Amino acid sequence: MTGFGKGEASFGTKKITVELRSLNSKQLDLNIKLPALYRQSETELRNLAAQRLQRGKVDLFVSVESQQVETSAHINREIFREYLRQLNDALAFSGIDADYDAMLPVLMRMPDVVSVEAERVTEEESAALMAAAADAVERLDAFRVQEGAVLIADLLRRVDLIERYREEVFPFEKARTETIRARILDNLSKLGVEVDRNRLEQEMIYYLEKLDITEEKVRLENHCRYFREVAAGEEAPGRKLGFIAQEMGREINTMGSKANESNIQILVVRMKDELEKIKEQVLNIL
Repeated sequence: MTGFGKGEASFGTKKITVELRSLNSKQLDLNIKLPALYRQSETELRNLAAQRLQRGKVDLFVSVESQQVETSAHINREIFREYLRQLNDALAFSGIDADYDAMLPVLMRMPDVVSVEAERVTEEESAALMAAAADAVERLDAFRVQEGAVLIADLLRRVDLIERYREEVFPFEKARTETIRARILDNLSKLGVEVDRNRLEQEMIYYLEKLDITEEKVRLENHCRYFREVAAGEEAPGRKLGFIAQEMGREINTMGSKANESNIQILVVRMKDELEKIKEQVLNIL
């Protein structure tokens, strides 16, 4: 879900720029920073982004540049001239000499000499802002789609590795069973006591069944197949892939707890390592 998108639009002498940056997050966390002039468009910008960006910590920045010097402050020349006339009359009446350099700061602070007009945003300028925002969202979405395709390919490669390690478990299972059986018989022989062979076989079968990992291997295979189906067939598979990865982890952990054999334990550790990488990468997918 990481990405960057930028959109621009021109309106009169203004250049409006909208930038979007996104990071991983389970929910959509949208932070908007824009000039006070465009504050009225914040809700519309938020709705536009929310429609396309389902997840991620997203920062939206709006900036505006003017290609010529503009100011909303204006000097009222008629009022300035009247204040100047009255001030000259007052100074002459009082016999005070003052030059214009001294008088100017006083005149500029007089009421209504400088007026500031509230700048208004027209519908056309708002439309230009939204066009730039739509372009930025489109570019960010395209960036994330491209990144998602690369991530999906990496995830599927790691699922292949997990399945390969699962298949490598098979040769060690039969040897594990024979080793456990031999160890139990050897320990019994050292005790030097008579045992009921039929009952011993029953107990041994029960014990070995508790260590059997066939069900876990089958379920893990099914989870891997389902992982591929979701990755290939759903538009926004991120959350579902995360849930499937959790189920894969349960089966791998159970295999590890039942393994009781060093080679199988090594393969389980390798599967866990790949699964952790899958869980980290799934957060980058919508």
